[in-house]
Amino acid sequence: MKEIKGYNLASREREETLKKRARELVARMTLEEKVRQTLYTAAAVERLGIPAYNWWNEALHGVARAGTATVFPQAISLAASFDPDFLGRVARVIGLEGRAKYNAQSAGGDRDIYKGLTFWSPNVNLFRDPRWGRGQETYGEDPWLSGRLGAAFVRGLQGNGGETLLAAACAKHFAVHSGPEAERHSFDARPSAYDLADSYLPAFAALVEAGVEAVMGAYNRVDGEPCCGSEHLLAEILRGQMGFEGHVVSDCGALSDFHLYHRVTEDAVESAAMAMNAGCDLNCGQTFVHLTEAVRRGLVSEERLDEAVTRLLLTRLKLGILPGSESAEYDAIPYEIVDSPEHQELNLEAARRAVVLLKNAPAADGRPLLPLDRERLTTLAVIGPNANSRAALVGNYEGTAARYQTVLAGLQDYLGDSVRIRYAEGCHLWRDRMTGLAGRAGDREAEAAAVCAAADAVVCVLGLDATIEGEEGDAGNEFGSGDKSSLDLPGRQPELLEIALASGKPVILILLSGSALIVPHDDPRLGAVLWAGYPGARGGDAIARILFGEASPGGHLPVTFYRTTEELPDFRDYSMQGRTYRYMETQALYPFGYGLSYGQFRFERLGAKQLQLPREGEELRIPLRVTNVGTRPGQVAVQLYVSSQQARAQRQLRGTQSLELAPGQVAEMSFVLCLDDFKTYDDTGRRYLPAGCHRVTVGAGQDEPRTLELRPEEPARWTLVPDEERDDE
Repeated sequence: MKEIKGYNLASREREETLKKRARELVARMTLEEKVRQTLYTAAAVERLGIPAYNWWNEALHGVARAGTATVFPQAISLAASFDPDFLGRVARVIGLEGRAKYNAQSAGGDRDIYKGLTFWSPNVNLFRDPRWGRGQETYGEDPWLSGRLGAAFVRGLQGNGGETLLAAACAKHFAVHSGPEAERHSFDARPSAYDLADSYLPAFAALVEAGVEAVMGAYNRVDGEPCCGSEHLLAEILRGQMGFEGHVVSDCGALSDFHLYHRVTEDAVESAAMAMNAGCDLNCGQTFVHLTEAVRRGLVSEERLDEAVTRLLLTRLKLGILPGSESAEYDAIPYEIVDSPEHQELNLEAARRAVVLLKNAPAADGRPLLPLDRERLTTLAVIGPNANSRAALVGNYEGTAARYQTVLAGLQDYLGDSVRIRYAEGCHLWRDRMTGLAGRAGDREAEAAAVCAAADAVVCVLGLDATIEGEEGDAGNEFGSGDKSSLDLPGRQPELLEIALASGKPVILILLSGSALIVPHDDPRLGAVLWAGYPGARGGDAIARILFGEASPGGHLPVTFYRTTEELPDFRDYSMQGRTYRYMETQALYPFGYGLSYGQFRFERLGAKQLQLPREGEELRIPLRVTNVGTRPGQVAVQLYVSSQQARAQRQLRGTQSLELAPGQVAEMSFVLCLDDFKTYDDTGRRYLPAGCHRVTVGAGQDEPRTLELRPEEPARWTLVPDEERDDE
């Protein structure tokens, strides 16, 4: 059956029936009743059988802020899988747990905040600058990957196009939003038409195509207009160009910013009118209480208000949570599935696939340091402020796990009594001393040095957590309202790493963070480096299995790791020039898409090297053979990039598929491209096909010097030419 924006035809027919029901309910409401429905704390209309409902819920990487749930790796860590299908499986579990919790809470009469089925996730803003604290909530710096991962999340969370929505997803924050956090209530982002079309809008368009039920506007302005009150963004682009049919919700408190900080309206009545007239249907906040006055003064038509309330009631009807639209299948989902053993197994797999192996240098015997041989260890040192930190497992917008396995706990559980583990925290995450009464900085470093001296190898666990990087108001420290001022390890962490390196023991550095950090990659004393993001409640278990070879690391970087903070453009400049792998002008420390495996892979082109560009409406198949030529099993995200000398971007990701191969195992696979995959944008934002030849490469990462230096596995390459330039020799 033909799919239409995430729903099959039968669902679309049912949606029309539900829309008629929503209009009938709205027609029977008073003005005051309708206005109360536009607040996130929607009041009951008992005479119509409409219960109270709180629209605000979160599910970025598991059902959040409402008790126990499976706490998956943070969104940026899930993105490291480069696997939309896998992310869809994770989202399906989140949706099921959300429905189970809703059923239990509603049965108990609890309809408070974080108890509904409208989840304000995912966040598909572009992680354009590694200093942005909320970048951890996104799927990284590539708009194509963010769109594919976000679309898979939407489909999984919402039930993959069924008759009834399992839950409702929300794409946020529309549309040009990625810091600075401290200025977000007054900031005016001014992207070029090219960057808007090329970088900031594509992920949202992909989610609209996937049938996302809601879109959340951002706090800031774009070209002088507040995002939640922008007719250009909400009416012309979102609904006009993208064809969005769901409801629009404001970010929390964003409408009061219109008159308090953006200064584009005089008072709350004008702000409410501006947002409603632009296309905002739901207010996370209280500014829409003034819609009654706005309608009476003629600033907003009651017909526009009816449209907004109809959209909101339609979402609740599609969820089956208003009388006459119940879903027996979903209503029967029991609470017992929450954080179940099956979901924990998926969480463990997600944590494993979140780990990116960045360095694995030869040890004294000439073999790569990892995986470690437990038979050759008697004592293992585990040091660092994130070694036993729950906060460093989960990032922000998190739920509550029944059990947390930190890196220390994971190693203790995995090794048991076979290897003695010595632990020292070593330093505070960002302060210069652990104890306020300490007479000098570095008051735990001597202990860490003693632990390293007594061990055969050292696992040093450093990085960040959501107290340093995160949302304004949540991350409270001297580092800038949640944003980072530097890519360096904070506090005394560099000194602690030097203590580990100076011990002369093999050192494995594990970074837990939601963003890129600078590490001394070229220091020969540093044997291995892993970036695990915020790997979720099972992170320690997954890391232990990887360190000792029971599992292979399978992650790839969804962001660029830069060499210096100084090479970054101005944080407030929304031009993409010099940013991300597509436009950067310097060599990366670790490139986007990079990640090592315990396996080694050969990529072989099948068929002709020179291919013809597909015509409009045609598909082009890119076939290749992948072989694990190493001695250990390994996982790899096979990545396809396209490039053109006439395009501004150096290269663009256009395909990814995950493979897990045993030594000697061969897999034949193919990617399918269309003409749109080779198009770019001009200065006006118009899409066009650059003239001349194009290049396609498929491998374990980008086809660029730094990637090939770090992982010298040559990609398969093709040249694509227009009809008149084709040469089959």
